[in-house]
Amino acid sequence: MIQELLAIEDKYRQLTEALSDPAIAANPQKIRDLAKERAELEPVYRKFEEWKRVRKDRDGARHLVDDPRTEPDLRHMAMGEAEELETREQALAAELRTMLIPKDPNDEKDVILEIRAGAGGDEASLFAQDLFRMYSRFAEKKGWKLEVVDTSLSPIGGLKEAIAEIRGQGAYSLLKYESGVHRVQRVPKTEASGRIHTSTATVAVLPEAEEIDLKIDPKDIKIEAFGSSGPGGQNVNRNYTAIRVTHKPSGLVVSCQDEKSQHRNKEKAMRVLRSRLMDIATRERQAKIAQDRRTQVGTGERSEKIRTYNFPQSRVTDHRINLTIHNLQGVLDGNMREIVEKLVLHFQAQAIEYQASLA
Repeated sequence: MIQELLAIEDKYRQLTEALSDPAIAANPQKIRDLAKERAELEPVYRKFEEWKRVRKDRDGARHLVDDPRTEPDLRHMAMGEAEELETREQALAAELRTMLIPKDPNDEKDVILEIRAGAGGDEASLFAQDLFRMYSRFAEKKGWKLEVVDTSLSPIGGLKEAIAEIRGQGAYSLLKYESGVHRVQRVPKTEASGRIHTSTATVAVLPEAEEIDLKIDPKDIKIEAFGSSGPGGQNVNRNYTAIRVTHKPSGLVVSCQDEKSQHRNKEKAMRVLRSRLMDIATRERQAKIAQDRRTQVGTGERSEKIRTYNFPQSRVTDHRINLTIHNLQGVLDGNMREIVEKLVLHFQAQAIEYQASLA
């Protein structure tokens, strides 16, 4: 770790020196590029400088403790200071190890959230609706903006499928571990005998791909307009504002009918299509990596039952980190912070362990 930090320190100082070079000052684009590169290194550089200062102060305090000439009262004070500084040094070292984890380039991107009812019929669609509400509330608490792209209702009013965009700082970095199979255990409203049923819904969290991330050949897509379904009055019945986009090479189909504007529906559908294609490409790359290598992008496979929502016991259990919370309604109301933060820490620890194994 120290060698990596020394290399970052050296690079940061080189960039600082370059930015003060009069020859570079005449090139605005070069200045922007260098300033951006330095800004990316600065948090690690500052933390490393703090770690070195604390380490130096700790060594000074230890020297006073070990020096036989030190007065007893001063030695006692130095001993307490050395212990505090050692604790601080260890905390800073842990922060530095986390900061050295290769950054997921998608972490700051917005999110395409897809929720689909799984096994369990109508009850699964009601659970999918509960999950959609949970993520909507969580997004609201985070100050993120959620826009519905498309929904498909079940006969009893649940959600067969819901697709939404979530825009906000760090949205993907916090939600990416939500991908997978979510399981619910409860007594359905239609169950007269009071028997507990188990149903599932799948959640997919995709980083939103921009046009610069993925170019789609116009010849490869088929765009169709059709009449929207559901509530909406005369606009729904008379205007073909809904859009269906088909990607011919992959067979992917995306529909959007949330907006009254055909143009806006097309924009949303294309964003979802790009994100799905990027997700397929990413997972194909990850499949080529050794099975024991778990990167941040490659965790949370969709086939895994990652979490159980048990209504009779009012508990939520995340099986990946063995976390159980006895406040199911609170979680469904969007109070997901504890789960999300502990998942991030868990997978960061895995990444640190993997990086250490490569050293």
